[in-house]
Amino acid sequence: MRLFIDVIQNFKKIHYISVLSLAFSYLCNMKYLIACLGNIGAEYDNTRHNIGFKVADYLNEDLKGTFTTSRLAQVSELRYKGRTLVVIKPTTYMNLSGKAVKYWMQQEKIPIENVLVVLDEIALPLGTLRMRKKGSDAGHNGLANIIESLGTNVFPRLRFGIGDDFPKGKQIDFVLGQWKPSEIDIVNSRLDVAASFIKSFVTQGVDLTMNQFNNK
Repeated sequence: MRLFIDVIQNFKKIHYISVLSLAFSYLCNMKYLIACLGNIGAEYDNTRHNIGFKVADYLNEDLKGTFTTSRLAQVSELRYKGRTLVVIKPTTYMNLSGKAVKYWMQQEKIPIENVLVVLDEIALPLGTLRMRKKGSDAGHNGLANIIESLGTNVFPRLRFGIGDDFPKGKQIDFVLGQWKPSEIDIVNSRLDVAASFIKSFVTQGVDLTMNQFNNK
């Protein structure tokens, strides 16, 4: 009889631990890291390379959040339809973005499939938005550092097209340059679409988001 009671009690303990484990896993899957790339400093404000920061600011205002300066990033924790979005703007400068992404993934215990990197893309026309599940860095130093830091290129990213209207050999000047007045309206009109991509990603997942939004 005593053996039977011990078995029942052990079963209850195991069941309780399993329930806690499932609950923890569920909560982790409801939390997302939105890593929006750019460079800190007033001299980089409104530059093409900082479109990630611009998307972060738009989403933060839309969901009524507040950025605070923390370790390796400015951070805002947002809520959307039961999900928690940890939005970061790395303060490491672009080329060391991976340090911030890796730290906040570990700090918040966010799985890599729940990480979305938002960055500028010269290979896309101005204002075009594309989400991908994986891929190379395509010459983007911030993305390259994230891939190196995480040891994989299999993570979602949202690329915001900035165009390629620059002479040969002037790519750096172009991406670090200020938006032209003729570009500003196009960029601003696409911020809401970028926010919609992110909201869809955290509620529907990367596949449905790509199917629904990649041609918009």
